[in-house]
Amino acid sequence: MKSFKELTVYKQSIDLVTKIYKVTSDYPSTEIYGLTNQIRRASVSIPSNISEGSSRSHTKETIQFLYIALASANELETQIEISLRLNFISTSINSELIKEMNEVCKMLQGMIKFQKSKL
Repeated sequence: MKSFKELTVYKQSIDLVTKIYKVTSDYPSTEIYGLTNQIRRASVSIPSNISEGSSRSHTKETIQFLYIALASANELETQIEISLRLNFISTSINSELIKEMNEVCKMLQGMIKFQKSKL
């Protein structure tokens, strides 16, 4: 595996984290320890697990971390939906975030498939 910093999925997931932080800065202050914290943690978990998985010497371990990143992306999708329903974000912001998250998920699925082919 290349250095994780060279991976497109890593770069795009970092971009997604940045957008999540900007969007959630406008959430109500009552949510700082609730949804704001939760959505930020889930978004940060995606690139964190990509980088951690890339440092593993065994392919099975790498795959496991990629699955964790994918699970965090799915968690993030739920939190974005909740944010929309609570009117913390607009429909257009929701669509933009979901689109970017889906791109990251597709790349993660591709990486998992590739890593599994090496077993």
